[in-house]
Amino acid sequence: MNLAYNAATRDGALSVGEVNRYLKLLMDNDALLSSVCVRGEISNLKYHSSGHLYFTLKDEEGEISAVMFRASAASMRFTARNGMKVRAYGRVSMYEKSGKCQIYVSAMTDDGVGALWAEFERLQRKLSAEGLFDETKKKKLPKLPTTIGIITSPTGAAVRDMINVTGRRWPSAKILLYPSLVQGADAPASLCRGLELLNAYNACDVIIIGRGGGSIEDLWAFNDERVVRAVAASEIPVISAVGHESDFTLCDFAADCRAPTPSAAAELAVPDRNEYRQRADDAFFRLEAAFRKIRSDKATALTSLRKRLELSSPVARLANEKRLLSLKSNALNRAINERYRRSKDGFSNLSGRLAAMNPFAVLGRGYSVAMDERGNLLTSANELKVGDRVAISFAEGRAITEVIETEPCNKGEIK
Repeated sequence: MNLAYNAATRDGALSVGEVNRYLKLLMDNDALLSSVCVRGEISNLKYHSSGHLYFTLKDEEGEISAVMFRASAASMRFTARNGMKVRAYGRVSMYEKSGKCQIYVSAMTDDGVGALWAEFERLQRKLSAEGLFDETKKKKLPKLPTTIGIITSPTGAAVRDMINVTGRRWPSAKILLYPSLVQGADAPASLCRGLELLNAYNACDVIIIGRGGGSIEDLWAFNDERVVRAVAASEIPVISAVGHESDFTLCDFAADCRAPTPSAAAELAVPDRNEYRQRADDAFFRLEAAFRKIRSDKATALTSLRKRLELSSPVARLANEKRLLSLKSNALNRAINERYRRSKDGFSNLSGRLAAMNPFAVLGRGYSVAMDERGNLLTSANELKVGDRVAISFAEGRAITEVIETEPCNKGEIK
């Protein structure tokens, strides 16, 4: 690459890309930088979803960025953590696009624990032995908080994220911000003061304490023994939200709940109004369905009771008896009428037959009846002698006669 020629043709001006390419070329062709072993302490470690590792190697004299690609990271026999001292093997080169000098690590071995990490583990063992991290001492978070206390830097992205998430999920919640230092020598006292004031005035229902991500040094205030004890002693439930998901501090163990990020802490602190609205809608629909079923069941039961009451009611029984009486009365009338008809027909028949046998009717046809003086019916002339008086009855009237002569005749013969 002829930078002198390019500079001459452009009035001595080089592009940024040309400079970066030249520096990368120099570094890639440097025998020392092409294969190095760098001893340092891991900081700002990030596990990328692709499997790559991005971190910083540092010591008392400086720091340098490092990247370890997935294939190389998969061959490690230990889990890299912030604060670990390691030996990194690889090459030093330039990332051309950003002009950033970094180590491309192909292998890494444990070189002992860093000073801060050793202090972290010492405090963790000490405070754990005292029972500050016992799960039985953890307080439950309130389900419907009205006020959220936040102890963090008022200018960082973390506080904006927490305010935005809280406002979106539960707008009715008030936010009480205690502006605290979150980094440096004065940060522990500032954090403790925030916890002390919020507890003294019982100013909120839950406290979120935390900050955004950073190196182990940046987050060290949340490993300070004073802060950890203040978190554990808080009467108000505390959510620890320090750094990113891969970052852990002693405040996380002492708090009642640990959130992987500040935004996640806000989600844990307040419910989701949309979820509650959906639950309320579901409850209303279930209540409405239950009410409809109860109303239907009661209506059915009422109808059944009404029918039973109608059947057992004196009015219903009287009406039923009245109907039965009416039916029997009609049946009796029909029977009487039928009996009367038959009797009438029989009477007419008997009357006809009686009329046919009436002796007076026979007299009306020209016959007469003869009786002696004693009123005895005479049926034969042999019963008379000359001189007897005989009463003869005709259809109209009768006559008294005297027998002058009798004359015999054959039976059935009329003379």
